Amino acid sequence: MKRKHILFLIFIMLAVLILPGCKTGASDGEINKQPDIGGENIINIGYLGDKSGYGGSECLKGIRIAVDDINRAGGLLGKKVELIEGDHGGKSSETVRVTQDLVARKVAAVIGDNTTGITKLAATVCQDNNVVLISPTASGSGVVEMGDYIFRIALLDTVAVPAVVKYLADDLKWKKVALVKNVGRSYTEGLTAIFKPALFRNGIEIINEQKIRKNDTDFSAQVNSLKQNQFDGLIFPGNSQEAYLFMQEMRKQGLQQVAAGGDGMYTRELIECGGTAVEGTMVYAGFGVDPKSIEPKTMEFVEKYKAVSNNQTPDVFAAQAYDAVNLVADAIRDAGSAEPVDIKEKLAGTKNWQGVSGTITFDQDREPVKSPVYLLEVKEGRYVVKAAIPVS
Repeated sequence: MKRKHILFLIFIMLAVLILPGCKTGASDGEINKQPDIGGENIINIGYLGDKSGYGGSECLKGIRIAVDDINRAGGLLGKKVELIEGDHGGKSSETVRVTQDLVARKVAAVIGDNTTGITKLAATVCQDNNVVLISPTASGSGVVEMGDYIFRIALLDTVAVPAVVKYLADDLKWKKVALVKNVGRSYTEGLTAIFKPALFRNGIEIINEQKIRKNDTDFSAQVNSLKQNQFDGLIFPGNSQEAYLFMQEMRKQGLQQVAAGGDGMYTRELIECGGTAVEGTMVYAGFGVDPKSIEPKTMEFVEKYKAVSNNQTPDVFAAQAYDAVNLVADAIRDAGSAEPVDIKEKLAGTKNWQGVSGTITFDQDREPVKSPVYLLEVKEGRYVVKAAIPVS
């Protein structure tokens, strides 16, 4: 009986194997769940960033929303857009390897990084391989100089600072300021070098200048020195961590002047860690939600972002990353091609392109000119638009 039972089981197994359409192992659908890299029906867009970092994660949110929008509208050139996410984990040492992987996977363009230093590292790989790279927020020097496949749509400090300083002089009537120079960071030192001549041109006098260093936490001596002078406001071309610690020390020593600085201070950390000490602090950015003048296109993006972000309002990282994807998408449509050489030619000719973060034009050096500059103010624990300053 046992022998008959075994023979019966063998017979059943053989019958299953020879049934029409039956296969052993995974189905074709299961095998091919990975993106069709370089396939005829796919256009790949690459993300480069630190998925666990604030700026990188916010950029990724904007990129995902943009890709979803494009695919819901039928894709590009009749093809689906596939997002390939390259995560360097905030490590510059990983940037080249991750970028090389995106290039190997035949992306039409790379969106990232959100920082200047890592963008320049990635740019060497993209330029050498003739792949378009467009950074949403890298605003430091030496980015587009890496080559003609390299773009950015960040609000440049050289555009923003003169507009903001003019507002401080004309609208807020600032005449005398203290300035805190943050040494040891290329971003903050470069920003100081832009602020100083802008203040001079607008008739604002620097009556006290203090130096702090990267990762300093004790600013008691510098603030004590500021107490010796009368001034209208503080110019702080620094990062958010040093900014909120400095403002807390000012309040501790009885100084009530507010600070104005660049988008390096524009983080939720400034508000969450600074508390009431940073109330009134002003930062500029390439994006802001102004209920008085918000465009329908921008409002639509804001609502989409809120739906996936616990009703939070988007900031510059998500908005400009969203714009970066759509700018590339329009270049692909206009070129009728997803080949990087065609994309970069169309991007270079961008004039008065309307995104959710404002109007973008690339000058003869492929540098973005954005308007308006949003001056944001910390008010009751959140950023609100104080002024939308036009740029000619």
